Amino acid sequence: MSRVCVISPFTGLAGDMLLAALVDAGAPLDAIRAAVADTGLTGWDLTVTQVLTHGITARRAAVSVSDDATSRKAKELIAMAGRVRDRAVADVATKALRVIAEVEGRLHGEEPDEVHLHELGGHDTLVDVVGVAAALRALGVSTVHCEPLPLGTGEVRTAHGILPCPAPATAALLEGAVVTGTSVRGETVTPTAAALLRALDVDYGPPPPMRLAATGYGAGTRTLADRPNVAVVRLGEVETARVRDLVLLETNLDDVSGEVLGYVVGHLLDRGALDSWITPAVMKKGRPAHVLHALVTPETADEIEGLMFAETGTLGVRRSEVRRTAAARTTDVVHVHGMPVRRKHGPHHGKPEFDDAVAVARQTGLPLRTVLALAAQEER
Repeated sequence: MSRVCVISPFTGLAGDMLLAALVDAGAPLDAIRAAVADTGLTGWDLTVTQVLTHGITARRAAVSVSDDATSRKAKELIAMAGRVRDRAVADVATKALRVIAEVEGRLHGEEPDEVHLHELGGHDTLVDVVGVAAALRALGVSTVHCEPLPLGTGEVRTAHGILPCPAPATAALLEGAVVTGTSVRGETVTPTAAALLRALDVDYGPPPPMRLAATGYGAGTRTLADRPNVAVVRLGEVETARVRDLVLLETNLDDVSGEVLGYVVGHLLDRGALDSWITPAVMKKGRPAHVLHALVTPETADEIEGLMFAETGTLGVRRSEVRRTAAARTTDVVHVHGMPVRRKHGPHHGKPEFDDAVAVARQTGLPLRTVLALAAQEER
């Protein structure tokens, strides 16, 4: 059985609205604050209060700030998010910040690490991305779905002046997302929310049948005349295997070194491939070669295919539609010598996360196989 989160952006979505909705659905505020504290951020406080808007009781998250750092370079925020002790939380938060940096760098012609974030460089962004990641982790969510995102019209004021809605950075971050129009004017989806959806590998298709466990409402700061300004999350338990239509990309390579192939596999995974692997092959005239494979969603197929061309120099990539059945899975965290190790459990087998076990082995000096055995034996 796995836990699913479905996001319903009724009037739009912002990082603080999503965070508040998850708290309303049961995410413990103490765990969220602890994860943010791991980053080393100072001069902040996170409060979540109950509000009534158009007859709906919702939560509103607010960050109060007592220091004067309102903007930072992207690499500073990414480094701070990477300090979170729970690696699953750190991975989501750093990925969200990294995609913001990449988009801003592309728009302004700068290196991503050197991008100076203005509105996105203050306390709120770091609290929101780490807080949402920590909330989903505490709730045991393994899959996130999102309904179409309503995009407002008009203009938005930024450090670069007045820009059309959605702002260029937000529009770039929403590439691949499913959107729809709305009569609400102004910014309805923030860059932070768009980056979180990318980092969480959100599925915009219909969610699977599930047993509804909780519903949460997160209120935005803007007041609308005719409707509650809220985002809704629904948590549910899924018992059945999940069938999904995917795309398999493949290319034969006989002139690319193993070092480059290893890099390409990791790069494709970082850019959204669901899986990537290499198989040995023998091509015509007996030439030894490799086949590079990437399993991707239909929405990311073009981007990943382009990366395969650019990184390998191949002259052709095959594309085929496949249907994958994914067994229901859950995750938990155990501690080996005081250090966290994530474990993934399917209906017939479970195993520790290899990277977490490696970190424990390096820190403690224990043999890796010993760490893996200890993690596997810990009670759930």
